[in-house]
Amino acid sequence: QVQLVESGGGLVQAGGSLRLSCQASGRTVSSYSMGWFRQTPGKKREFVTSISRSGKNTYYEDSVKGRFTISRDDAKNTVYLQMNSLKPEDTAVYYCAARFGVVVTTTPDDNDYWGQGTQVTVSS
Repeated sequence: QVQLVESGGGLVQAGGSLRLSCQASGRTVSSYSMGWFRQTPGKKREFVTSISRSGKNTYYEDSVKGRFTISRDDAKNTVYLQMNSLKPEDTAVYYCAARFGVVVTTTPDDNDYWGQGTQVTVSS
């Protein structure tokens, strides 16, 4: 079992930055590929970014490329999402997810564990 707890969400003006953290407990995240997904009311949860177990490979949804950066610190059992140049359309609940093994996924249903989510609100 892996427990994931997100933090760092909040209210920010357009153009601002936030850094989300995902703290894992129960098992080391080094055995998992990790990802961030987001969801707005009435819509399906969507892929934002993911990082391979080794940390060498990262993947981004097109709308966040060049603005968001995912990273991991396995010594701290933590995954980060640095979000810069935020836009109102980035407003959502952001979820951290873990998938056991080396395969990185962009599909929400492929993940094994989820955090409870953290709200990000970007004002115009």
